[in-house]
Amino acid sequence: MKNKKHRIINGFFILNKPRGCSSNQILQKIKNIFQAKKAGHTGSLDPIATGMLPICLGEATKFSQYLLNANKHYQVLAKLGQTTNTSDSEGIVIKERLIKFNEKYLLDVLKSFTGKILQTPSMFSAIKKNGIPLYKYARKGVTIFRQPRLINIYKLRYIFWKKEFLKLEIHCSKGTYIRTLIEDIGEKLGCGAHVIMLHRIKISSIHHEMTSFDQLQKIYSFSEKNGIDKYHLIDRLIFPIEKLLIMFPEYNLLEKFTIILKNGKIIKYKKNSSYTGFIRITEGKKKKFIGVGKINNKEEIIPIRLLNT
Repeated sequence: MKNKKHRIINGFFILNKPRGCSSNQILQKIKNIFQAKKAGHTGSLDPIATGMLPICLGEATKFSQYLLNANKHYQVLAKLGQTTNTSDSEGIVIKERLIKFNEKYLLDVLKSFTGKILQTPSMFSAIKKNGIPLYKYARKGVTIFRQPRLINIYKLRYIFWKKEFLKLEIHCSKGTYIRTLIEDIGEKLGCGAHVIMLHRIKISSIHHEMTSFDQLQKIYSFSEKNGIDKYHLIDRLIFPIEKLLIMFPEYNLLEKFTIILKNGKIIKYKKNSSYTGFIRITEGKKKKFIGVGKINNKEEIIPIRLLNT
């Protein structure tokens, strides 16, 4: 594909990430197809992982942080009886043990990992120490101290267990390392475990259908071969920015108030609600999306991230 000029395009594309590539590698390919000037993702997936990876284009990149901080849903297939140095099947098996537990013990162990727990991130993670990702230290055989982090496992559903294979559905808070969670569960079961398949089902309140990179390429190629505007069909796969932020309540304001917010000033807003926190700001009868604000306990709306309109 030849280099083309960047287009003005604002919104997000819901990618079903393929296995075997990094999130940044696939991000650059998506950015190139849409010819967006700016693009970013909303939380990386390991190369081994597949599933939902929203790609923010243009002005939508301003709001990607809100999905970074959102709850995630996964399905994971673990192999019991083996521990690897990376906690997944990409690594080297460093320990093998027999599987001796019964189903009752498995359910008890899973229950013990539900709720708020402390988790120590893997050395094979992108967390940085002195500006260097931990996985680079790990590849040199260097181990760095990692501070345990408080995470929340809202749901840990047992789908099936057959011999050395265990499949789970996990609903968790931001900052949860699924590979580490599986390794910790394996240790408590007494046999070890590592991830062989990881699929992100959804993020927060986003329920839209995912599109694979192969599907996107086929749609693009079809348009080129049939003399259709090459962006006409793929642009239909772009969702409006406000759909990213559906988890926040909407506050619809008159234009005279949004003008004040756009100038970086706080406004007073009386509403019969005790809610405080992030809000989606829309304008007028057409409910034009303006950006994200925050309402405090003084009934004030503070502009946080607004569109350049």
